[in-house]
Parts: sequence; structure tokens; C-alpha cells
Amino acid sequence: MYHNIKETVFGAVEIVRQARTPEAQESFGKMIDTAMIARQIIDALKTPEMVKNIENFRLISDNINESTTKIQNTLKQLEETGVIDEATGLIKSIKSTMGSFGDNGQDLLKTSTAVMEILRTIKTAQETIHTVRNVAEHIRHKII
Repeated sequence: MYHNIKETVFGAVEIVRQARTPEAQESFGKMIDTAMIARQIIDALKTPEMVKNIENFRLISDNINESTTKIQNTLKQLEETGVIDEATGLIKSIKSTMGSFGDNGQDLLKTSTAVMEILRTIKTAQETIHTVRNVAEHIRHKII
């Protein structure tokens, strides 16, 4: 037992001796500096501005998670309804049709571009008629 106490005392003396070395003192200084910086960071995180920023980040994260869930649900519904498969089939069909035209594929492309331009013109005309109708309705109500 006396031997265990002696070893413990010698061990403690050795620790104290090593703690007084310049290297240990430098390490202790670095630990104190690090602790002070950590304390400053913790204090800065407690300011009202940072608390608000952290809350905003939490809200953003919640919104992203919610959006991700909605997107996943939408994709699942699209898969269940077969819309994606139908669109894939349609794309394959269009590619096949374009391929069967060979050199005339460019003619088909030009024709479809012209048809799209006609549809845009019709849509613009519809919007113009709708606007004229609204203006006329507004004027009629002012007169009455």
C-alpha cells in the first residue's frame, strides 16, 4: 500500500513538474485563448440578431423540407397517374416520327414552328379581344 501511495505522489510531482515547462505553459495559453474565443462565439450567438438569424435559417430549412415533401408527393402522383409514362411514350413517338421523315424532318420542324407561330398569333388576338372587352365594360359602367 505504501508503494502505491509513493507512486501516486511521484506521479503527481512529475505532472506538476511537466506542467511548469515552457511547452506546457504555451499549450495552457493556447487552451485559454481557445476557450476565450469559444466564449466570445457563444456570446455572439446569444445576441438578438443572431437568435433571429438562426430562427430564420430554421424556417428556411423547414420550408425547404416542406417543399421537398410536396415535390416528392407530386412526382408520386404523376407516376401513379401514368402521366410521366405517357409523356415518355409521346417523346419516343415524336422521335420515331421525326426519324421516319428522314430528310423531310426539317420540313416537319418548319411546319410545326409555323403552326406554333399561328397559335401564338391567335392567343395574342384573344388577349387583345379580352382586353378590349374589359375596357368597353369598364367604360360602359362609368357611363351608366
